[in-house]
Amino acid sequence: MDSSPGPRPRWLGSPWGRGAAAAFAGAVPALTFPAPSWWWLAFAALVPWLLLVRSAPTYRRAALDGWLGGTGFMLAVHHWLLPSLHVFILVLALLLGALWAPWGLLVRALLGPGAGAGRCTAALVLVPSGWLMVELVRSWQYLGGPWGLLGASQWQVPPALRLASLGGVWLVSLLIVAVNTALAELIARPAGRLPAVAGLLGCALAVTTAWFWAPVPRPAGTVRIAVVQPGLTGTPTERLARSEALTRSLAGRGVRLVVWGESSLYRDPADHPELAARLAALSRGTGAELLVNADAPVKGRSGIRKSAVLIGPAGPTGARYSKMRLVPFGEYIPLRSVLGWATKVGKAAPTDRIRGTHQVVMRVATAGGLRIGPLVCFETAFPDMSRHLAQDGAQVLVAQSSTSTFQDSWAPAQHASLGALRAAETWRPMVHATLTGVSAVYGPRGEELGDRLGTDRSAAAVYDLPLARGTSPYVRFGDWPVYGALGALLLWGGYASVGALNRRRAAARR
Repeated sequence: MDSSPGPRPRWLGSPWGRGAAAAFAGAVPALTFPAPSWWWLAFAALVPWLLLVRSAPTYRRAALDGWLGGTGFMLAVHHWLLPSLHVFILVLALLLGALWAPWGLLVRALLGPGAGAGRCTAALVLVPSGWLMVELVRSWQYLGGPWGLLGASQWQVPPALRLASLGGVWLVSLLIVAVNTALAELIARPAGRLPAVAGLLGCALAVTTAWFWAPVPRPAGTVRIAVVQPGLTGTPTERLARSEALTRSLAGRGVRLVVWGESSLYRDPADHPELAARLAALSRGTGAELLVNADAPVKGRSGIRKSAVLIGPAGPTGARYSKMRLVPFGEYIPLRSVLGWATKVGKAAPTDRIRGTHQVVMRVATAGGLRIGPLVCFETAFPDMSRHLAQDGAQVLVAQSSTSTFQDSWAPAQHASLGALRAAETWRPMVHATLTGVSAVYGPRGEELGDRLGTDRSAAAVYDLPLARGTSPYVRFGDWPVYGALGALLLWGGYASVGALNRRRAAARR
């Protein structure tokens, strides 16, 4: 059995060279997300990082390689935030990158010097489990939320979407990291080649079984909806006028629900009767209810609330949802008394938004009582929110978004891609409506429907949305891959602790 990581290039002996290599290796997986969307790269993108970490001369160096790789990943996935956050994005990347330091220790312990077939076999389960714990912790809304989960890179791959219906995006991430781990073992560990081949075959068998045997949603008719995307129109008044004109063009087309993007209004219709009357007239003219989004001051309170508001032929129906999970620094500043200086070096929120308290399922009377579950902006990144809406009876998930600040970046396409995962996980079609693109609609299996509206479009698009019956395994059983990963790590930790204790006792008796 080999007892060393093997020969290393001379430049890896330099702390600076090794650090740069770790950051670069960590950044590679970002290419799997839109806009490049090289989804196939995901199954090998972690291999350079894994090989680097396992070759670390010490555990301390392995932890540092994990940290720097995580920093590179966070910078690459969120690089489009640079114009808004400036130098602060590096601070955030370093803080969040530290979550991969324990993962680096885990990789070296299982794939480093002296790793035999047993440890290589365990690595196929434990290395992906450790990665999933990192994704889980950084998914906490106060740490920025689950943007860039590795499994989300497979949003356009039908077999991966089928896996998502079983165990959410978490199950897809687990499988991707397992494949990367097996490939790293094939390259670096002769003792691990048999377990690696068995692991690759096991992953292939799992995907094949899911594709042919996993349950699928049952058809339940269709509903005609429309998305209004006004595009870059200048002032809020011009945006409203353009949205009204596009909505009027839908008259006579059988549309039952019209969805506007996030912050489509800067006044709340409930507080402005003349605005409510204009929107009600639009509803009557099209024969459809309107789901608008008001980013407006709250009457009688200080602060701004971002709310999805349903408008019927008689005006606001009373159904509204206020955004619960706010974007750190974009919509509020955590610990403003300490971090308020962020407003001086970037475009951080000058005023904190008011957080909503609960999710809402709305009924659309013009669509026969269709139940819709609204989400706002990056709430589509959170699997649990769409899952809870499906549990509460939502037949359609509706996301209202605006990425106009990042119009020429990867952000609009990456944000739109999340709808495919949420639809596949819940067996509920997903409407992703934006102000300036990318707007997209997905069916209950995560399949994209019709034409997406890119960032160069100002248009109203109509979609015949297929509805579905049934409850997906993910909605029914929840985040079981996460619990399984945690259980595996705890069992391994307990086993390793008992082994270490026994070795100490044996040494003491000698």
